[in-house]
Amino acid sequence: MTLLSDQAEDIRALVESADPGAVWAVGGPEGVHAASAGRGLGGSADTAVSPDDRGGEDTTATVRAPGDGSGAGAAPGDLDVGGLATVLALWPALGSLIAEGALQLHTPLTAYGDTTSAPGTTAHHLLTHPEGTAALTRLAESLAGTSLAELAATRVWQPLGMTRTRFADGTLRAPLTDLVRFPCHLLAPDGPGVSPAWTAESLRIRTGELTPARGLLWHPAPHGVWAHHAPAADAPALWVAPRLRRWAVLLPASAHTPVRTAFREAAFTRAPAG
Repeated sequence: MTLLSDQAEDIRALVESADPGAVWAVGGPEGVHAASAGRGLGGSADTAVSPDDRGGEDTTATVRAPGDGSGAGAAPGDLDVGGLATVLALWPALGSLIAEGALQLHTPLTAYGDTTSAPGTTAHHLLTHPEGTAALTRLAESLAGTSLAELAATRVWQPLGMTRTRFADGTLRAPLTDLVRFPCHLLAPDGPGVSPAWTAESLRIRTGELTPARGLLWHPAPHGVWAHHAPAADAPALWVAPRLRRWAVLLPASAHTPVRTAFREAAFTRAPAG
């Protein structure tokens, strides 16, 4: 489902009028179709950037957020994507542990030496509850014997060519060119990174009749879309729609003009003919 040129321009006009400082991109498994201007991805509608292009100079604009002084400093071209750290780091890291048999979704965490969770709590319970991410991070680090940063870097970011994605200044940072490689891979997995089985397991309702409906650290949205974002309307968001073969990412700049819902609707509904 290639983004139509008039649809791309509508998305651009929507974001630039409501939140001109926002960083965004929309694409499919083959790359980026449209992105915010001046962000190192061409900046024009229907600009396709291959997710396999792992070389060359990155010319994304510098977007800095206040740091707490911990870790390495931000490099030019970095975006603060800390609001997406759960889906970019924790979720795929857990998937890799499950794939290798180190973790089972429905095994009580006490079997893995966890003494802090309530009796009977499983990874599945925590993956369907947003407040479970701290416990999941501790679990992943304990099972892997290393930090989440190292686990994600070696098992996810490096295989996907996200070579500048890292934790720095107390948050997760990445250039937009790195960031878009992640959803491209989810729609068209090729080699190591995130297994298709883990994606399929996560992007389906795992909460039965309970509401709100949730997958595994993802939740359903209209048009067959799966979303990952915090409840706050100005939080960064990542969407993937396997059936539509489209993804979108939005990093808002303003808390005063929420644009997330309108952006999602514009990105995942085809513009009417004529």
